[in-house]
Amino acid sequence: MNEKNKNLVVRLVSAVVLLPVVLFLLWKGGAWSAALFGVAAAACASEYYTITLKHLYPATWVGIVLAGLMPWLALLGPEHVGQGAFWGTAALFFFAWTYHLIRGPLPEAPLRAAHLITGFLYAAVGLTAMSALRVGEGGMAWVICALVITWANDTAAYFAGRFLGRHKLYVEVSPNKTWEGFFGGMVGSVAGMFIARAGFFPEFTVADCVVLGVVGGIAGPIGDLCESMLKRAYGVKDSGKLIPGHGGILDRIDALIFNAPLVFIYVQFVRGWLP
Repeated sequence: MNEKNKNLVVRLVSAVVLLPVVLFLLWKGGAWSAALFGVAAAACASEYYTITLKHLYPATWVGIVLAGLMPWLALLGPEHVGQGAFWGTAALFFFAWTYHLIRGPLPEAPLRAAHLITGFLYAAVGLTAMSALRVGEGGMAWVICALVITWANDTAAYFAGRFLGRHKLYVEVSPNKTWEGFFGGMVGSVAGMFIARAGFFPEFTVADCVVLGVVGGIAGPIGDLCESMLKRAYGVKDSGKLIPGHGGILDRIDALIFNAPLVFIYVQFVRGWLP
């Protein structure tokens, strides 16, 4: 078996093992799903710090722990997430700048403090939104919605780009992405929502399917491109090696962490389902 086939087998095995575990924890909800999102957020923060700061040191572990704790705020009720996120970010802001003021190295201190805060937000915002969606009214449906618009977009964009792609989307960041793939992915997100509505979640309205499908078709690729930009800026191929054959957590959920907060905002302010 050549290296390419071996990698494909590893990817398939990883997916077969991990996907049922993830879906089970989502189905259980409560502390189970909060733990899932918390572990994922901590892992994402760790990967971000390793990419940008090259190694983990005491201050980064504070960011990692805080990122891992954020999804647990949802257990207090979705309405408390915003307030908790504010105080968590404020605490890390003061800590990051004070730590690097005292410990240095001074020429790099502002950049390190900025990365410490950004890595926390990059990891925590999207996954905390997922956790808040899960504990709200009709929570499982909205979590699946965020997953559907992300996965359907990714799958449709791949095939549209592979068979129809002619015009490059953003060569400097991701040479393989095309405009045909972008619009194909958007169609996939909308179609995925209508399929979910017809098969499993009749509570989704036509407006939900169209609006969130289009939102996922725009925000998801932006998240994907932003992670590609991050890796390209620091000369790394994968965000990590946590998932065999797939790279790091950020490599798998780069689009989801941009889509999830927008789904949360939609549910909160348009549908008004969360208290």
